[in-house]
Amino acid sequence: MTSLPKARSRTISRLSMSPLVLAQVYRAFFQISFAIQLQYRASMIIWLLGIILRPVIYLVVWSTVARSTGGSVGGFTPEDFAAYYIIFMVVDHLTFTWIMWEYDYRIRMGDFSVMLLRPIHPVHGDIADNIAYKLLTLVILLPVVALLIWLFTPVFQMEWWAVLTFIPALGLSFLGRFLLGWTLAMLAFWTTRIAALNESFFVLELFFAGRLAPLAIMPVFLQSAANLLPFKWLVAFPVELLQGLLTPREALFGLGMQLFWLGIILVMMRLIWQAGIRRYAAFGG
Repeated sequence: MTSLPKARSRTISRLSMSPLVLAQVYRAFFQISFAIQLQYRASMIIWLLGIILRPVIYLVVWSTVARSTGGSVGGFTPEDFAAYYIIFMVVDHLTFTWIMWEYDYRIRMGDFSVMLLRPIHPVHGDIADNIAYKLLTLVILLPVVALLIWLFTPVFQMEWWAVLTFIPALGLSFLGRFLLGWTLAMLAFWTTRIAALNESFFVLELFFAGRLAPLAIMPVFLQSAANLLPFKWLVAFPVELLQGLLTPREALFGLGMQLFWLGIILVMMRLIWQAGIRRYAAFGG
């Protein structure tokens, strides 16, 4: 039998493989993930309700504020808020990750050791699981979006070039958010208080990703801080892009910032992964 340390080394070295083999691996992962997700339909719907309800609550609150203050807030009318939060709900659903809540349990319960014995990096299974969940829940999300459009009559100002640019922006957003969450999850190698770190992460995202309010109506100092952090570029940017709030130049700059942060996240992930695996092996995980 292959020893666990050797298996870890082999897993570290297999972050990449041929596209054909990788496609076959993902096909198998998708089949497994779809079967598992269908077994946990109730929890799947509960997660989805959270994704739907949060932006709807913010939509109602800000629309009410706009109507009570002359019809707009920071240039956003109730219809603009409706468009923003409906797009935000879809973008958030397609790009969010829960993986940072998983790894503390996996490491403490020994499941991680089993994963390391497989001849493929664990991140691939987690990506497939994430995508499988989102594909299944789109069946519910899309009718909800249609209902919200009918109820709140949003005003979309989409340009054709913005719609085309939105596609790669959404892909980069998914990769960036997932790998950032996966990097955060790896801190479970050093601490059992990963839940506190997760909560701090989500508080930052609440303010700087445009979840609490569109960044355009936030105080200037928060907007300036958001420009320096990844949350804006991985969440708010594709939302603003599809809503038609950006110029072509701002859109290209946003794509550049997404690539910039994705590069930083990949470097961080690799360094933390390698250091974490060495620590895990040293303590006999």
